[in-house]
Amino acid sequence: MVLPEPFASPVSAPPRAWSVAALLLAVADALASRLGAVTVRGEISGFTRAASGHCYFTLKDSEGQAALLRCAMFRRAAGLLDFRPADGQQVELRGRITVYESRGELQCVVEALLRLGAGSLYELFLRLKARLEAAGLFDLARKRPLPACPRTVGIVTSTGAAALHDVLSAIARRAPHLRVIVYPSLVQGAEAPAQLVAAIALAGQRAEVDVLIVCRGGGSLEDLWAFNDEAVVRAVVACPIPVVCGVGHETDVTLADLAADLRAPTPTAAAELAAPLRAEMLARLLQLEQGLQRALQRRLDQQAQRLDRLALQLGRPARLLAQQAARLDSLQSRQRMALRQALDLRLRRLDEQDQRLRLALHAQRQRRDEQLARFALRLAAVDPHQVLARGYAWLTDGSNRPITQAAGLQAGARLSAIWADGRAAVEVLSVTHGAPDPA
Repeated sequence: MVLPEPFASPVSAPPRAWSVAALLLAVADALASRLGAVTVRGEISGFTRAASGHCYFTLKDSEGQAALLRCAMFRRAAGLLDFRPADGQQVELRGRITVYESRGELQCVVEALLRLGAGSLYELFLRLKARLEAAGLFDLARKRPLPACPRTVGIVTSTGAAALHDVLSAIARRAPHLRVIVYPSLVQGAEAPAQLVAAIALAGQRAEVDVLIVCRGGGSLEDLWAFNDEAVVRAVVACPIPVVCGVGHETDVTLADLAADLRAPTPTAAAELAAPLRAEMLARLLQLEQGLQRALQRRLDQQAQRLDRLALQLGRPARLLAQQAARLDSLQSRQRMALRQALDLRLRRLDEQDQRLRLALHAQRQRRDEQLARFALRLAAVDPHQVLARGYAWLTDGSNRPITQAAGLQAGARLSAIWADGRAAVEVLSVTHGAPDPA
């Protein structure tokens, strides 16, 4: 092996400064020449799949040591996987150790990835189960009962699986009248979870079945792993149709079984739970028919008895007419009495109103007489004849205008003096102005 200049013998040319890119490239070449292809075993952590199809993750030491190895798996190698990598899985990878120049980090370019035995898968199963159970996906309170008499049954499984034949045979034997719709999907491999989710969602969107069976035959834990995928479990929970899950044999339990509304130990058992036995349904229908007949007969008997009672009542019309006549007489008497009472009440009210009216008119007449008397007194007080009767005289000039003061009189003026008992012509001899002397 030929070493680069920094690793050469001391007797070589004097050392020179490396660029960072040249140094990293030299280290990568040295590692590739020294190690070549390596096989590493560990636990996946931080797994991501980019839109380009490349996968990136960190491989943790499986023995608990604080050691990490960054890994990159390009799309070509990722397309050859027969399972879906996830955090916590124990894997064995084969690849090349190199240096990622952009960050100056050691990384492994993975060319092949193999999932290890069921022990690590079972640990992952338990972790997933605990997390989904804490999220409430397995709660019994949200599980729905299956329809008692479904008309159409949906099946999500592979069209080439023996489980489909078993389910169809069981349905044809138990309920040949049922309509069956198959939503095909892979049930094993890396692409199976996505197809299962799509098939379950399609059944829910189309809403053409009354109950949905999700099933596949038996196999190892790796074979059944698609039914432990979180996306599949959530699709089962979100399905608007009651779901019966029958995966594997009686001893096989998947997370989809726990999330379904009803778990069946086998696909055949799932068909038996979803499709009621035709003979049992016919027996039940016969019981309902007999019960309806008995109820109808009781109803007919009751109505016949009621009709007999009505016929007996109609058989004596004279008694009914007499009862109606008596009732009419009673109503007539009550009507006459009510009219008489109403008339008496109105007459009493008229008498009371007449009396109140007479009293009001008398009182008003007295008030008017008193008022007229007061007006007569006041009018008599200002009557000029009454004043003249007390000894006063009323003086007027030749034009019959009253003389109320001395001013304006002249000697020789002719006046007319009026007393209560007559009048006289007066000639003014002289006029004196000023207040007269009382003497």
